[in-house]
Amino acid sequence: MSDRVKGACLTMGGAACWGVSGCMGQYLFTRENMDSTWLVPIRLFLAGLILCAFYFCKDRKMLFDPWNVKKNPRNLLDLLIYGLAGVSCCQFTYFLTIQLSSAGMGTILQDLSPVIILLVVCIQQRRGPRLFEICSILLALIGVFLLTTHGSLTDLAISPAALLSGIASACCVVIYTMWPRKLQQQYPTPMLQGWAFLMGGTMFAIIFRPWDMGYVPSAMGVFGIFTVVVLGNVLAFSLYMSGVPLIGPQRASLYSFAEPVTAAIISTLVLGSPFTVWDALGFGCIFLMLVLLSLPAKAKN
Repeated sequence: MSDRVKGACLTMGGAACWGVSGCMGQYLFTRENMDSTWLVPIRLFLAGLILCAFYFCKDRKMLFDPWNVKKNPRNLLDLLIYGLAGVSCCQFTYFLTIQLSSAGMGTILQDLSPVIILLVVCIQQRRGPRLFEICSILLALIGVFLLTTHGSLTDLAISPAALLSGIASACCVVIYTMWPRKLQQQYPTPMLQGWAFLMGGTMFAIIFRPWDMGYVPSAMGVFGIFTVVVLGNVLAFSLYMSGVPLIGPQRASLYSFAEPVTAAIISTLVLGSPFTVWDALGFGCIFLMLVLLSLPAKAKN
């Protein structure tokens, strides 16, 4: 198997795992009466514990090195912003969007992040967007319009809260994608992800105090938690990040469209979420946006 095929399979497999995890989250919210403020702190903390325990056994000195303020005080600030404002808030707003709408809607709104990254880059470089970038932005806006209004100028197909949390999730993706470049040059990304999950789980546990909610999951609820932790955090991220070096981040972002497709199919066929022609058109516009942004530089000129 060539590196390109292997990389495509790994990235699509990781993205599909995220999609399945999102649908399991939707099941827990709709069938098990679980709340995102209860699930997210537990999910993050357990996933962080697993990843940090792995690196503790593998190389405990490297595991705690980012916290060495004397060695590099900037690393601690970067880790806190990456872990709390980026990864952890992304996890919470993503699952909140699913709870307020559906797994398919949550994942497709999160996929607006490449356009937001594009706008940030234009601001940083003090330039206007190029033609293909303008087309990408228009496709993203049309896609979101179709998904959220179903073509109506007077009614929203999803709640304003779901729309806002979905866009916030995409913004958080921008933070954890663009901020930690120096950290990623020094440490393995899964290890940084472990610390991010652990910090986020602790932060949201203090904020939401899930132990005071009185919720006790059923056996299926426990299985669902296990699924979103292992499949959605540990396995999905490991598969995806193993494929990115083989095919590059541009192609990886295209193959990551397997996440909303998987989520939409499962949530529609298994969980009974509605999926209309307008949804299909909206998905298509955002998919074309990702294709356009993933084209090689020569093809864009």
